[in-house]
Amino acid sequence: MKITPTNCCLFLAIAALSVSCTPNGNHDNPPAVQPAQQEIKITGAATPYPAMKVLATAYGANTNNSNITFLPSSQSASGIAGVKSGLADIGTLTRKLKSGENDGSLVYQELARDALVVATNPSVTGVTNLQTEDLKAIYSGAVTNWQDLGGPDATIVVLDRPEDESAKRLLRQHYLGKELKNSPEVVILRHEKELIATIQNTPHSIGAFSLAYAISNQLPVNRLRLNGVEPTSANVQSGKYPMVRTLALVWSPTLSDDTQKFLDFTFSETGAKHLLNSGFVPSSKN
Repeated sequence: MKITPTNCCLFLAIAALSVSCTPNGNHDNPPAVQPAQQEIKITGAATPYPAMKVLATAYGANTNNSNITFLPSSQSASGIAGVKSGLADIGTLTRKLKSGENDGSLVYQELARDALVVATNPSVTGVTNLQTEDLKAIYSGAVTNWQDLGGPDATIVVLDRPEDESAKRLLRQHYLGKELKNSPEVVILRHEKELIATIQNTPHSIGAFSLAYAISNQLPVNRLRLNGVEPTSANVQSGKYPMVRTLALVWSPTLSDDTQKFLDFTFSETGAKHLLNSGFVPSSKN
């Protein structure tokens, strides 16, 4: 067929019609636009991180638009500073706010309680309960062999935390006392994760760390009774087991809708159930 200006226009019209009939050319139903993710940043003390990660995972499973970021952990003071400076949306603490820390720019609320369990490597057989005097003897170096406490003939490897960490403060408050001097043989580990990994890999070792972490991760360690009291969530709730640290959060009075929704979930009955199932004892204020 001879191409003429009239035929050319006809071809172009047919081609345009063909394009408009294809799915890609349908402009009547444009694809839905997903709302932008609002990042929720968390920082502060390391101890509450496992509890917050439990909540973040549960929240994210039912929320398509969640983006919760855990910044490098440090201590409670960094959580407070992070929220005040606007670098973080939520700060994690293992204590109450000190006088002067809250100038009206923070909202504080207790989240849960987490017991500190004293545990040994599975190689330590025959030792299931320690009295206060036993703990003092172990940490001071007065007793250095498990055989003296009913265990195997093996040197006790003591794993400890720095004096400014909540775990060591609790040990001193409830069992060791302020004046007891550490044995020079004690191994000091800066981070709780390091202590947990070391106690699992080091025969005849002993250390104190999060009971909730031990429960939720089913750690293969021997959890010891202290003065005859077993470290369980029930004993924490009843007050029978005293070595307990408070996990708390701070945030700004003015916060994003996404952060508010996550906090609403965190302090809801559903959030409390997730915490309890992971070994934490939700605050009665939740």
